[in-house]
Amino acid sequence: MSTTDVAGRTCQGLSCDKPAKLQCPTCIKLKVEGSFFCSQDCFKKNWAFHKAVHQRHTATLYNPFPTYRFTGAIRPVYPLSPRRPVPEGIKRPDYAVTGIPASEHAVRSSTQIEVLSEADQNTIRRVARLGREVLDEGARALRPGVTADEIDAVVHRACVERNAYPSPLNYYEFPKSVCISVNEVICHGIPDQRPLKDGDIVNIDISIYLDGFHADMNKTYFVGNVDSAGQKLVNVTRECLDEAIKMVKPGALYRDLGSVIEKHANKNGFSVVKTYCGHGINRLFHTTPNVPHYAKNKAVGVMKPGHVFTIEPMINEGAHQDETWPDNWTAVTRDGKRSAQFEHMLLVTETGCEVLSRRLETSP
Repeated sequence: MSTTDVAGRTCQGLSCDKPAKLQCPTCIKLKVEGSFFCSQDCFKKNWAFHKAVHQRHTATLYNPFPTYRFTGAIRPVYPLSPRRPVPEGIKRPDYAVTGIPASEHAVRSSTQIEVLSEADQNTIRRVARLGREVLDEGARALRPGVTADEIDAVVHRACVERNAYPSPLNYYEFPKSVCISVNEVICHGIPDQRPLKDGDIVNIDISIYLDGFHADMNKTYFVGNVDSAGQKLVNVTRECLDEAIKMVKPGALYRDLGSVIEKHANKNGFSVVKTYCGHGINRLFHTTPNVPHYAKNKAVGVMKPGHVFTIEPMINEGAHQDETWPDNWTAVTRDGKRSAQFEHMLLVTETGCEVLSRRLETSP
């Protein structure tokens, strides 16, 4: 690495704000500005993350859907980076090769909700905690100028370091290890080469598979300086989730969660997405029960101790209607206004519930 005597430079390493004078030699050749690190060790540690910067500056970037009428300002920036490899020793879910979750298809018509044994509860509790660590790693990488693809690299590495498989990877052929949804993207955003901008709101949705169980959680973050309307949207969305969690206890009906969510959203001038819902999660990535987030739904099921499921309301600034990009994954608001989401993974206990995906003391 080259040494440059420039005052005020800060290390580009993740979660590192030390003074930096060492500049990446490849970035110098490519005339990439701002690629400074505090030490050789920090540069090596962040190499998997940083090399995506080189790829971005050498690739021919393009919009893969030039004739599609986008609803908002976000555009996909391709090419996508190659599929990231998972080491051979890491156990894979059944869809990792075929793209089809056959185990989910086998029980698709069933309304039975699995009650986990105490041993299984302990396992999924541990997997959820590791999932939260992965989510936090992705959050620490957020900053203006970073691409969603670079966040995907961070999340993928964090999964592999914990001997876990990133559950989204090849699930119905999803090409990446995490879903990243920006501004008007409601959910299922495919990480690409678009740099995040100051003022964006960004949802990071991670899922991992380890020891036979999945964990699933997400959170919406501010990138730089977000306007007051965006802050309100994000805060109210989190409150919608909090209000629903208060209702979780044995004997409660799954269909009732949507009423409290929609009431709080509407009271604050927002709408609730109806196309996507929370779900049961255990050995299967998505299973019974379905957990809609809107009122007057027809969800089936009564909560019992040992049930594990997600609540993940998607709240819009404007109308609730959505549509999907030609990639068959990226869901966006039909009116182009912003959307926010929060997701927790819950275990029903004898007296209430345990938030398996709760914040850690080290969470950003």
